[in-house]
This record gives sequence, C-alpha cells and structure tokens, in this order.
Amino acid sequence: MNKNIPDFATEDEERAFWNTHDSSDFVDWKKAKQIVLSELKPTLRTISLRLPESMIAELKLLAHKKDVPYQALLKMFLSEKIAEELKVH
Repeated sequence: MNKNIPDFATEDEERAFWNTHDSSDFVDWKKAKQIVLSELKPTLRTISLRLPESMIAELKLLAHKKDVPYQALLKMFLSEKIAEELKVH
C-alpha cells in the first residue's frame, strides 16, 4: 500500500522532502499514464556556441529559404536529430 503524500507549507519544504524520500513509496508508477502538458512552456537557457562562419552563413541561407529565423531553424535541426538519436538507442 502506498503512503499518503504529506501537505507542504512551502515549495522548499516539499523539495527537501523529495530529496530524502523515494516517490515509489507514495505512487504506484505501474499505473501511471503518460500525458502531454501542451500549455507548459519549456524553460529556456542561453548558451554560447562557437560555429564556423561558413556554417552560420549556410544556416542563414537555409533559414531564409524556409522563411524562419536562423536560430529557430537551428533549434529545429537539433530537436530532430536528438529525437532520431533517442529512437536508435
């Protein structure tokens, strides 16, 4: 039988609790269902990436042909490749 999850007064209190407890003591993960939270916006993080100028020029050319900003095209390419690699492994 699963234990009841306690009520927490603050996020810090809850965070401290989950840092020292296993969720499988409280949740039957075999009954869990995958859902899509389409309204959530992903947390973004700025990174610095060094690329050859020729690669940036080619990326900008492709982006122009697709009528999208080149940074957005780069994110699309990365997303597609990551998904592809995850399926293989």
